[in-house]
Amino acid sequence: MNKIKKMIKNERGMTLIELLAVIVIIAIIALIAIPAIGNIINNSKDKAILADASQIISGAKIAFADGGCNSATVCKGTELENYVEGEGITLTDDTTVTKTEEGYTIVYPGFGGFKGKYQGKIPESNSITSKDLAELMGNKEVKADK
Repeated sequence: MNKIKKMIKNERGMTLIELLAVIVIIAIIALIAIPAIGNIINNSKDKAILADASQIISGAKIAFADGGCNSATVCKGTELENYVEGEGITLTDDTTVTKTEEGYTIVYPGFGGFKGKYQGKIPESNSITSKDLAELMGNKEVKADK
């Protein structure tokens, strides 16, 4: 029992240099991890914007087929409200889907919110074709939309 008491009594804490070394290591890990986490968050927000645009195009296809648009070639965002479901998707008259011979073109103000790897991939007009949108989303085999 005396041996155990002596061992406990002789046990010392960490030195100041050891504590500083641990703090430096934690700081280095934080410097590496924080930007990586920020990029992951920005890229997921960008992918959500692309998914919203894809959902708007899908809703527009149904609206065109159902006669829900006032025009045979252009469907405004407010006309799509009954055809597009999803939280966070804001449909205004600034959002339009145009039906052409080549497919569909969407003008979506949400494209201006890119902060990750998709920033600068869409023109300042916030307009993109459904084929280019599918390629951005990683769908390489895209059938022509008609």
